[in-house]
Amino acid sequence: MSYLLGIDNGGTVAKAAVFDLEGNELAVATRKVEAATPQPGWTELDMDLLWSATAEAVREAIGRAQIDPNDIACAACCGYGNGLFLLDDAGRPVRRAVYSADARARSYIDRWTADGVARAVRPKTMQSVWPGQPNALLAWLRDHEPEALRRAKSLLMCKDYIRFRLTGEVAMEQTDMSATSLINVAECRHDPSVLEAFGIAEMQRLLPPLVRCDTICGRVTDDAARLTGLAPGTPVAGGLFDIDACGLASGLVDDGQLSIVVGTWGNNQYISTRPVASDIFMTSCYALPDHYLMLEGSPTSGNNLEWFVTEFFQAERQQAQQAGTSVFDLCNRLVQETRPEDSGLVFLPFLYGSNVSPDAKGCFLGLDGWQRRGHVLRAIYEGVVFSHQWHIERLRKFRGPFERICLTGGAARSDAWMQIFADVLRAPVEIPAGTELGALGSAICAAVAAGLYPSFQAACRQMVRIARTYEPCAARAELYAAKSARYAAALRALEPVWAELAWKRG
Repeated sequence: MSYLLGIDNGGTVAKAAVFDLEGNELAVATRKVEAATPQPGWTELDMDLLWSATAEAVREAIGRAQIDPNDIACAACCGYGNGLFLLDDAGRPVRRAVYSADARARSYIDRWTADGVARAVRPKTMQSVWPGQPNALLAWLRDHEPEALRRAKSLLMCKDYIRFRLTGEVAMEQTDMSATSLINVAECRHDPSVLEAFGIAEMQRLLPPLVRCDTICGRVTDDAARLTGLAPGTPVAGGLFDIDACGLASGLVDDGQLSIVVGTWGNNQYISTRPVASDIFMTSCYALPDHYLMLEGSPTSGNNLEWFVTEFFQAERQQAQQAGTSVFDLCNRLVQETRPEDSGLVFLPFLYGSNVSPDAKGCFLGLDGWQRRGHVLRAIYEGVVFSHQWHIERLRKFRGPFERICLTGGAARSDAWMQIFADVLRAPVEIPAGTELGALGSAICAAVAAGLYPSFQAACRQMVRIARTYEPCAARAELYAAKSARYAAALRALEPVWAELAWKRG
């Protein structure tokens, strides 16, 4: 019997899952990874702690699955894109990793936008520039931490770093790299002229060779085997940008499907053999050969609920842990007990960034003293959905209607939230089977890399199943159309206010 290991590194959690060749999830393990915020707008991760948390999750998942590690045919990783992981000549971290939500390099983005650089390079990069991308972070480090850059030998993304710790081999996988504004996405290759345009030509020395996601990029070392419980020599595939992994886990292998990911970022995406070079947040290289992934997304999704629960539901979280349940079960119940017609409260989910203005901030509009926690929570759920809807309307400009919508991410566990998605989008919303879809997408990649399936299409046919479908409620269509219009009106009204609230950036 052969098995597959999928690893998924999000912004705050390391996850590992073992699957059989039919895509059945046999065991899952997770570890929390604490981020550091040394200054406002900065977010960093200790790379050694990230690796140790990942290794612990892998060991626990293999143990829970009660399988022989020698039966794992292949492993693959996925992880969040962008940010910055720098290694020296010895493969040691040069400094803490910078997370993709980091805003320290905002002034470089403002400059590249104002002087036309971002627009000029767009036909090659095919994406917006933003502070958490490595091009901006490298420019910031050059000017503020030159000694760190002098010692740096290689630049990696999150999942490429985990793969390096597993195998000792340095490589940059193309789905991840194509989202960084560092390469020519149209041709999916390194292009020195891209770095020259941003004034960071000297950083070319940091870019490892590009590899495909379904290429075997090394084998588990003896040291990694001791920490993870994997068998030495286990093949490790190139792995994926997490949005590609979630796409595969939802069966995204044709251009008729919209894939929504509700996580730290709210991602909305489709694939095609024809890329969109402008007027879209990002076009990147997809896992399928000769396919591009068109994405509209922003950090305006489930992380807003996580903040609210962390700040205001600590006692309830502890009580839930003691009872062996989740505090989010309570949140879902409070939302379900609050009728949508009884809550006119508007929430703008911009606690960690925005899709409408670089200065936009999160807020509640319409608070009254009679309202209870359910009204506030429903406003958060709805606000996140309206932000996704904003992105989806932008995608629809470049294509016809979507034939189906498939949704993944932590919010997919919430019946209440999924029903709001279906009602607002006025379309059925399908939820794939499984709890860790990023890890499943990684396992699909591992299966193809190991030759267990001849293509991603064949692997997805066997390994992806739809567990639930949420049908829109026709009676709520007019109500949610009015709520959506109210949300849009709030965005327009607050635009002049946000610039006054913006904190000064260096």
